[in-house]
Amino acid sequence: MLRFLLLASMAGCLATAPRLAAAQDGGFPVQTTANTQFLMQNGEVVRRDGGQITSLTQNVKLSNGVKINYKSGIVEMPADKINPKGKKITLHEGDYVRPDGGVVFATPSSAAAARGDAAAGTPGANGARYDTYVQHGPGFSDPAIQMGLLQKKVELLTQKVQLLSRGRTDLPDTKSIDDQLAQINSQLNAPK
Repeated sequence: MLRFLLLASMAGCLATAPRLAAAQDGGFPVQTTANTQFLMQNGEVVRRDGGQITSLTQNVKLSNGVKINYKSGIVEMPADKINPKGKKITLHEGDYVRPDGGVVFATPSSAAAARGDAAAGTPGANGARYDTYVQHGPGFSDPAIQMGLLQKKVELLTQKVQLLSRGRTDLPDTKSIDDQLAQINSQLNAPK
């Protein structure tokens, strides 16, 4: 009987070992919708889908690598071009994480703390005006920059079509246009 209890205990430990390892790695992958938010509420992070709030029982990891500790509210951003070592942000009451990994701050002081401002606890210190601040997650790209690149790509493609449709018997040289298109494509597809 003692052997049976020992074996059952060992089997239970082995069954939970992968779960514990995953939790220490930063949580379990979660599926999100466009309306999903991970909200700091009453000192813990909860999941909010539209109007429905669900308590979390484990740390989560978004598809882009952003990790959220449901007990402490620490959000760990993966390394990117701007922050090669990644970045950690602590959520305050009312702050939330969007499905794309962007953090939306509820108050000027929590936004200032995330930016690392010295006057984090004093909104409006030194006559400063508070502007809405969102810490963007990985993969974010400024829409204005994206639009400019896409417009340039359309212009280059139009030039190439015009060159190729002139009815010439020899094939025109489009190498410079192709090189510019490749450069724009690399900028559009680069991890942000």
